[in-house]
Amino acid sequence: MGTSSFRFLTLLGRGSRSPLSRIAEILRTEAVGGVLLVTAAALALLWANSPWGEVYTALTEFRIGPAALHLDLTLAQWAADGLLAIFFFVVGLELKREFVAGDLRDPRRAVLPIAAAVGGMIAPALLYVAFAARAGGGALSGWAIPTATDIAFALAVLAVISTHLPAALRTFLLTLAVVDDLLAITIIAIFYTDSLSPAPLLLALLPLGLFALLVQRRVRSWWVLLPLALLTWVLVHESGVHATVAGVLLGFAVPVLRRGDGPGPGLAEHFEHRFRPLSAGMAVPVFAFFAAGVTVVGGEGIAAQIADPVTVGIMVGLVVGKALGVLTATWLVQRVTRAALAAELSWWDVLGAALLAGIGFTVSLLIGELAFGAGSDRDDHVKIGVLFGSLLSALTATGVLRIRNRHYRRLCAEEEFEHSHGGVPGAHRRRGEAHGRN
Repeated sequence: MGTSSFRFLTLLGRGSRSPLSRIAEILRTEAVGGVLLVTAAALALLWANSPWGEVYTALTEFRIGPAALHLDLTLAQWAADGLLAIFFFVVGLELKREFVAGDLRDPRRAVLPIAAAVGGMIAPALLYVAFAARAGGGALSGWAIPTATDIAFALAVLAVISTHLPAALRTFLLTLAVVDDLLAITIIAIFYTDSLSPAPLLLALLPLGLFALLVQRRVRSWWVLLPLALLTWVLVHESGVHATVAGVLLGFAVPVLRRGDGPGPGLAEHFEHRFRPLSAGMAVPVFAFFAAGVTVVGGEGIAAQIADPVTVGIMVGLVVGKALGVLTATWLVQRVTRAALAAELSWWDVLGAALLAGIGFTVSLLIGELAFGAGSDRDDHVKIGVLFGSLLSALTATGVLRIRNRHYRRLCAEEEFEHSHGGVPGAHRRRGEAHGRN
């Protein structure tokens, strides 16, 4: 072959897509986001309990920012108040899309995940109160800690397990978690705002309103929208309301539907596509790194930490309360409305999803800091309860869903065998589903 054949060949070229776009595409997958989250938390735990634990503590307490604007925050506070605002902005976009164009648009379809989310909030809160009531010292202020579901972590576990599980299971879990996020945001705004300054909150409406006006006109220029979003965040932070609420409000302001009948995604989907890699790849893992670094004392000390009523209440609330609340609410909706589960689902699948809802990592840690104060002894107990409770929920859900996954994989193999031998596809599936409900 002559050298002329290689005249226009560029070795080690950029390829069809830039490296950044390929990385962003990877970060949009739920499994990768969950792995980054768990890795960051594990690294924080190892560092905090290593001989260099004081370096980790000094890093989390390092202050940076303009004091004149009351923004001389520690790195841990910047992660909780600043970076998590990006996460909650994506949550706001998801909520808006679900209510405008998703399952929550239809009241008949919305009643089940809404009821499941409410049940998954009430039961853990009651169990926590039952344990924490004997602790005293303001322990009851943490009642909302086990009520939240970490959607990134839960969907990551489901993505790893779910090779043959029905798609309806993921839809149920996703919609439940979206409503759960809305409830958690409401709880943070109402119950964990210590002091409210009305003037900055009212002033925040100005940049927020201008942001909403521009995005309604389909303006996408970051150099116009980003300063308005930052000003909204600063003013909400100054008002005393937790600054992550600003992210949700900004997300709600973005329109979901396209103007006219043109092809392509709406602006909310466009922004979600752009910001999800930033949220999953940086905001949530960095927050987890600064929030999960609890010092676990050895010997009798760790036993005392785990035996603390706050720790026990959080663990029982996440592992037992979430599953009990979601299952009970789902069963009640079915009894009252005489609705049936989707044809491809059984109650064992619902149990698996309910156990996954007990993974309350990110928002639970945030509520714990708001309830007891970052760095306090009780906040350390919150971290232990959330870490152990979320891990137990993930493990029990994995056990249940792996059994169900094998069940569906067997049905799929039987169906393929029937189809290849000229049988009636789906006969074994229907018999298997009937057996699975018993």
